Amino acid sequence: MKEWFSIPAHWYIVGFSGQALFASRFLVQWLASERRHRVVVPRAFWYLSLLGGAALLVYAWQKHDPVFAIGQFLGLFIYSRNLTLAKRETGA
Repeated sequence: MKEWFSIPAHWYIVGFSGQALFASRFLVQWLASERRHRVVVPRAFWYLSLLGGAALLVYAWQKHDPVFAIGQFLGLFIYSRNLTLAKRETGA
């Protein structure tokens, strides 16, 4: 518990913000699917994944956690690629 207070508060803000962004993507996906009565993965899902993953990567880097950092880093490629494919598909 003492270690928690030795870390500057702004790093907790980065970490919790990343978790909130990353978790909110499931709510966005669920609501979009409910509206259309079929499984839908909206572009916002990938943007939230990218933003949340980037924030979590920065947090993992600061915490010197290579396992967490590598996992987030690899995910960023997938999220970016899916956004690229989505833009090609819609032409936007």
